[in-house]
Amino acid sequence: MKQKFDIITSTCVPLPLENVDTDQIIPARYLKLTDKEGFGEYLFRDWRFDKEGNPVKDFVLNNPTYQGTILVAGKNFGSGSSREHAAWAIAGYGFRVVISSFFADIHKNNELNNFVLPVVVSEKFLAQLFSSIKDNPKTLVEVNLPKQTVTNLATGEWETFEINGYKKHCLMNGLDDIDFLMQNKEKIEQWELQNNCD
Repeated sequence: MKQKFDIITSTCVPLPLENVDTDQIIPARYLKLTDKEGFGEYLFRDWRFDKEGNPVKDFVLNNPTYQGTILVAGKNFGSGSSREHAAWAIAGYGFRVVISSFFADIHKNNELNNFVLPVVVSEKFLAQLFSSIKDNPKTLVEVNLPKQTVTNLATGEWETFEINGYKKHCLMNGLDDIDFLMQNKEKIEQWELQNNCD
């Protein structure tokens, strides 16, 4: 079983860039790796480090001012190729939530499959959130999965977000697709018997 989701309250790491694609999230040279363990070290690798492997001082993940389990990203996050490794890297780094005003559909599903919650908010809410974090890096955001709300605790402003009911159930119960099937094995077998499935 994976770590269950309920209510997450955290400071945020801001990435106010639009159209961040999966090649920027995880460079293609790491796609040959098949083990999820330690994948977080490759997140935004070419933005975090120069060609000599030195940390790029100005990149947000190298700035200790910004920390937390929530990544706040610009519009159209995760566009480009459908590589699941991008979600592996986000989860491996320690992010549990990504907030944006728009996600590429395949990447959004890959995040959900890797126990990262993609939260879609309005562009107005996103802009206000970036502003709050800029004014105070210790700004807290509450993501309430049961109620499907996201709240900027600095201002009290909140919005609701959508999530597939099945994925919500899996996240709240720490289940991946295989866990869910195994949990319902008897029900599936009973249905097959009742419907004369071979």
